[in-house]
Amino acid sequence: MDVTGKTAIVLGGTSGIGLATTNRLTELGANVVAVSREPEKAKDSVAQGVEIRSCSVLDRAGLTTLFEEWSKFDILVCAATGGSRAAGPFLEMDLDAYQASFAKLWGYTNAVRLGAEHLDSQGAIVLVSGAPARKTKPGGIALGSVGGAVEAFCRAVAPEIAPQRINTVSPGIIDTPMFGPESSERSNKLDSATAGHLIPRPGTATEVASAIIFVIENDFVTGTTVDVDGGWLLS
Repeated sequence: MDVTGKTAIVLGGTSGIGLATTNRLTELGANVVAVSREPEKAKDSVAQGVEIRSCSVLDRAGLTTLFEEWSKFDILVCAATGGSRAAGPFLEMDLDAYQASFAKLWGYTNAVRLGAEHLDSQGAIVLVSGAPARKTKPGGIALGSVGGAVEAFCRAVAPEIAPQRINTVSPGIIDTPMFGPESSERSNKLDSATAGHLIPRPGTATEVASAIIFVIENDFVTGTTVDVDGGWLLS
C-alpha cells in the first residue's frame, strides 16, 4: 500500500505511539483522523492538517458515527489503552481492576467490528499489544493477559476479513507519557526496567510507529505480530 492520499483513522492518535503514528502517516502523505478521549491536550503536538476528533473506543455509538463519516477509509490503527491497567501479583490483585484492564481488548474489538464494514476492501488494520503477551514478568499478568488476547483476536479475525488485512505490533518498554512527566525518577525507572535487555534502553514511540507503517505498507503481511521490544523476549 502506498499511503499517499489514503485516509487513516488512528484511535489513541494524540499521545505516545498513536501520536507518533499519526505524525508519520501525515509525513508520508496520508489524510489522518486522530481520535482521543482528550484531544485538546495534543493540539500542539499533532502534525498540521490532522483532523482531531474526540471519542472513546468504548463508545460504540460514537465509533459508528465516526466510521460512517469517513467511509470508506483505508487504514485503521488501534493504539488506545481503553482505560486503567492493573499491576502486581495476581493472587493479591483486585479482580475488578483485573477485569477493567480488558477495556483495551473491548475497545479494539469494538473498533474492528464496527470499522471493518467502512474500511476499503484492500484496507489495513493494525492493533498494538505488548511484549508481556508472550513473556510476562512479575506483576505484569494483567498486561500479559490483555496483550495475549489482542494477539489471539488478530489471528482469529484475519481469515474472516480477508482481503482486508489485520496485524499486531507488540512493543516492549517504550519511552512515552504513560511513565509520567520527565524526571530523574522516571529516567531511572526506564533504565532499570531495560538494563537486562539485548538493547539496554527504552524504545521510542517513533520506532514502534515505523513497525506500524511496515505492516500497513506491506501487502503480504496479515494475521501476524511484529515485535519491537529491544530483545525483551530473549532477555
